[in-house]
Amino acid sequence: MSGVRVLVGTRKGAFVLTSDGGRTSWDVRGPFFGGWEVYHVKGSPVDPNRIYASQSSGWFGQVIQRSDDGGATWEPMGNEFAYEGVPGTHQWYDGTQHPWEFKRVWHLEPSRTDPDVVWAGVEDAALFHSADGGKSWQERAGLRAIKGHLWQPGAGGMGLHTILLDPGTPARMYLAISAAGAFRSDDGGTTFRAINHGLHSQYELPDPDAQVGHCVHRIALHPSRPDVLFMQKHWDVLRSDDAGESWREVSGNLPSDFGFALAVHAHEPETVYVVPILSDSLHYPPEAKLRVYRSRTGGGEWEPLTRGLPQADCYVNVLRGAMSVDRLDPCGVYFGTTGGQVYGSRDGGDSWTPIVRDLPAVLSVEVQTLP
Repeated sequence: MSGVRVLVGTRKGAFVLTSDGGRTSWDVRGPFFGGWEVYHVKGSPVDPNRIYASQSSGWFGQVIQRSDDGGATWEPMGNEFAYEGVPGTHQWYDGTQHPWEFKRVWHLEPSRTDPDVVWAGVEDAALFHSADGGKSWQERAGLRAIKGHLWQPGAGGMGLHTILLDPGTPARMYLAISAAGAFRSDDGGTTFRAINHGLHSQYELPDPDAQVGHCVHRIALHPSRPDVLFMQKHWDVLRSDDAGESWREVSGNLPSDFGFALAVHAHEPETVYVVPILSDSLHYPPEAKLRVYRSRTGGGEWEPLTRGLPQADCYVNVLRGAMSVDRLDPCGVYFGTTGGQVYGSRDGGDSWTPIVRDLPAVLSVEVQTLP
């Protein structure tokens, strides 16, 4: 029977949650790198033993950790560029003597075909690539050439927080940056262009139709239809049916169209999940009820999923990287909160169970479906 490994990054370490295909009982391991911020943990889709983690602190800088045994043990990768002897300095080298200084790695995206190839999105926003399992990195500077001087940080920082690799067109990838917008490359990350037509940011930009500067919180796609994208923006839930060339709003009957988390069902390309919160200043659920909203029509019509979730006096948030799905049947859906709870649903969201409580604030949730 297949199994599931849920990888959780928190404010104070990483946790590995493992279950068999029944997903009724869980083994919880961690914290790994306890006391350190772990912004993202993600496993290779082609090697179930390979996991990458982004470990950082304001004092010691950035470390990429790698596990080759499913999270049992870890090895730091490329520390020669993470800490240069000056507290708080974060430097990655692009093959020259000139470092790119940044605060942290927001997102790690392993290749769909090669476990040694991995992409990294950082803050301040830039894209890096490694072909040796994280030991060395090179910046793909073509991204910052797209009016990078006009990008501005969102409330959480100017992070490159989403990297999507197109399974049908290997040279294509999508990126999202807060607050710069969404971008696409069709040549393996050498050059990029902005794909923000149809986004309106009247509260954030003097020009609401600007090419860059939009505060995109998350984008997602289904592997069977990589030209169909879903977006949770600062305000609005949107979709694109043409690989990001244009966007239209699908917020529909949501109680609020502000939020961070977004995921697509593993087997139903038109089934989408979001977690609305009240506003950009009130980061908690409407009516203090924790509700995941599901659309089975690709947006527009949404239903609240509440069974097993607190429906009174709940003031947690679900961050942009803290929702994911497994590939089992029925599809499992998972999310973590800033209150330290990780919830799982083994029936596509119809009902929820807390897998673990009282962790540090959850920053990311990713899933490996095990053979």
